[in-house]
Amino acid sequence: MTMDRDRSKDPRSNRLPPRARRAAPVIALCLGALLARAIPSSAAQDTLIVKLGTSAPEGSSWDQIFKEMGEKWKQATGGTVTLRIYPGGVLGDEPDLVRKMRVGQIQAAALTAAGLSGIDASVAALQVPMMYRSYDELDYVREHLRPALEKRLLEKDFVVLNWGDAGWVMFFAKEPFGTPDDVRKMKLFVWAGDNDAVDLWKTAGFHPVPLPSTEILTGLQTGLINAFDTTPLLALSSQWFGLAPHMLDLRWAPLVGATVMTKKAWDRIPSGARPAVLKAAAEAGERLKGDIRAANDKAIAAMKEHGLRVISSTPSIEAAWQKTAEEIYPKIRGTVVPPAVFDEARRLRDEYRAAPGKGAVGSGG
Repeated sequence: MTMDRDRSKDPRSNRLPPRARRAAPVIALCLGALLARAIPSSAAQDTLIVKLGTSAPEGSSWDQIFKEMGEKWKQATGGTVTLRIYPGGVLGDEPDLVRKMRVGQIQAAALTAAGLSGIDASVAALQVPMMYRSYDELDYVREHLRPALEKRLLEKDFVVLNWGDAGWVMFFAKEPFGTPDDVRKMKLFVWAGDNDAVDLWKTAGFHPVPLPSTEILTGLQTGLINAFDTTPLLALSSQWFGLAPHMLDLRWAPLVGATVMTKKAWDRIPSGARPAVLKAAAEAGERLKGDIRAANDKAIAAMKEHGLRVISSTPSIEAAWQKTAEEIYPKIRGTVVPPAVFDEARRLRDEYRAAPGKGAVGSGG
């Protein structure tokens, strides 16, 4: 018997068979591709594209101010954070935007309380019908509730970038109207997916028709709806008023909102740049608030030039709407707004009104 050679010292042992030598380059390429996927480059890790959805029309104040905010983000992060805006509801209605944020298709959205309430119901406390008389009251309540609201949203994995509002919600209809009984005879638009709102309107004796806001114009054209409630600025920018040229001059509720980002996207922003990102967002929020509040008065004037008929609200009309709203407060409290948050909002409002010189409508309009 012969003993086995030490193969570790035999140079022939390192030679590959011909088939293996031909396959080696292919194997190397495959391994390289797998490693590239498993270990992203530092550039890919450091770059974040924030896709932001909004129903605000392209070219509107919202759209322009968001673009300027995006430029500040880019500068503050050295170009590693880019804001990409999708205006005009091209990504769907607000419930669609919330769903797309949750699955990671987009990273941020500018939402009204209708969308925010889909994340946490407490935000709806800022938009209770006939709860607030003025912007001053709203600002006071919101500023005091803000820490708690932001904490609740963060617990749902959303970071608040700024707060804002889009003006006072008013009623528009195809035919002249004034009292709640007049509107009860109409087909009233309600946000699709907001089943609580549908139930509340039905409880109050109205005939709500759930639709995405992107279908309001079509609904008016086809007769599916003949009344809706929104802010003058949105009625003008979306051209809805052209098919519903009667507006009641009554502050039904403030249309509040916020710009939010998913916590997952927020955590990808370099920690050193986050204060500058928040600062730019806060500045955008303040600009939006001031510009939009002023723009709503201008919007009414512009619509009047194009056929809008403004119906004055008399004390008796306002009292009828106040009674209608307050009759459903017991159902709003607990069904739409968590009881503790509803009670705190009302307490803060009353606290503001009880302050010297604050009982009348404040200077904030």
